[in-house]
Amino acid sequence: MSIPITEYRNAKSYAADNSRIDVEINHPEYGWIPYSCNSFDTDMTINNDDLLALIGDDFEPYVAPTQEELDAEKSQDVRAWRDHLLQSEVDPIVSNALRWAEMSSDKQAEWAQYRTNLLNVPQQSSFPNSISWPTKPE
Repeated sequence: MSIPITEYRNAKSYAADNSRIDVEINHPEYGWIPYSCNSFDTDMTINNDDLLALIGDDFEPYVAPTQEELDAEKSQDVRAWRDHLLQSEVDPIVSNALRWAEMSSDKQAEWAQYRTNLLNVPQQSSFPNSISWPTKPE
């Protein structure tokens, strides 16, 4: 049995076809909570068809993101991946004094250059949409 929702506020479309509307609903047990009404959702705890009928046309229309917004999001994703590579591949090597000391100076230079190249990814001319990822030393 679905939970009846009779009040909503701040409805906003997040899809060009209005298949996803984010809204706050007045839940009978929890009060006002955020909720994503997705027409493809099969969970019927809250009946999305009933909620969409309640909302009708009373929502902010979808506004496509600008290229600047898309680039900013992509930039965050690329930096997060770069940071992951630094933490998972570089840090375990360069921050371990014993492992570092066992390496030849050539191998240390390769790892130092790899780290520098990762840090310089945002300076690439095609950033953030096309990245030439540096090759990890063997």
